[in-house]
Amino acid sequence: MTTLAQIQKRLAEAIKQSGLKQIEIAERLGVKQSQISCYLHGKKMPALDTFSNLCKVLDMDANYILCLDQ
Repeated sequence: MTTLAQIQKRLAEAIKQSGLKQIEIAERLGVKQSQISCYLHGKKMPALDTFSNLCKVLDMDANYILCLDQ
């Protein structure tokens, strides 16, 4: 069963692999940097459209981040 912690870990890995800073990702998504931080710390999850765009910015498959590749 997928946990929020697993999703957070994969999201953090994807951000690290992208080489982008949180502020750069936020700018590309049109959100505040604090929202990206909240996603990484499990305080909130992005809206579906934001999540989709986040996957595009990170060049990462949504299924991987959501742990649906197992």
